[in-house]
Amino acid sequence: MVDAAVLPDPKEGAAVFANRTDAGVRLANRLRGLEGEDAVILALPRGGVPVAFEVAKALRAPLDVIIVRKLGVPFQRELGMGAIAEDGVRVLNDSVMQSASITDADIAAVEQRELAELQRRARELRGARSPVPLVGRIAVVVDDGIATGSTARAACRAARAKGAARVVLAVPVAPPSAAGALRGDADEVVCVESPEHLWAVGQWYRDFTQTTDAEVIDLLRRAEEWADDAADRG
Repeated sequence: MVDAAVLPDPKEGAAVFANRTDAGVRLANRLRGLEGEDAVILALPRGGVPVAFEVAKALRAPLDVIIVRKLGVPFQRELGMGAIAEDGVRVLNDSVMQSASITDADIAAVEQRELAELQRRARELRGARSPVPLVGRIAVVVDDGIATGSTARAACRAARAKGAARVVLAVPVAPPSAAGALRGDADEVVCVESPEHLWAVGQWYRDFTQTTDAEVIDLLRRAEEWADDAADRG
């Protein structure tokens, strides 16, 4: 098992990841304690999938996506007032809702729209594949980084709602505050780099080119080559 993780102290001149593949390889090294365990790697698409692919490959664990949609303030949609995930999980940011005077009707309208998109995205990315069962297993939620944490929080809660016995949140980069803020949602937080000031996840990557849906679908398909081995272990 992976020991309960403490985010490392920020180091001056901390290394920048070459790309998401490089970040995934380095993150996988931090998760070697999960080799042989009944773990499922859950990627937040799109950017989390190339990172999670490397983790799943190193651990020979099944790979799946966990779909989360941001709930944007109606008159300023880039400002998140919360997030929703599969299985009806919803996380709200009370401070944003209060400052923006958000009503229950506002939330319902935005959630209805985003739920439809969430369901469409799940069908598009998984295709005919069913979600990987999580009951009684270790869910390792992976993204390419954490800035505010609302998306990661919703994903962790969704994994728990799907029956995961243990939830590990694993990312290449996140601020030190992420461990404390997310400890109630994840049993462990594993992070490669934790700069004190993280203005944007992309600043920690030399190549932060947007991941496409086609790449996500291809990586999920490629991960199936070791899925049978993981199922046999279980």
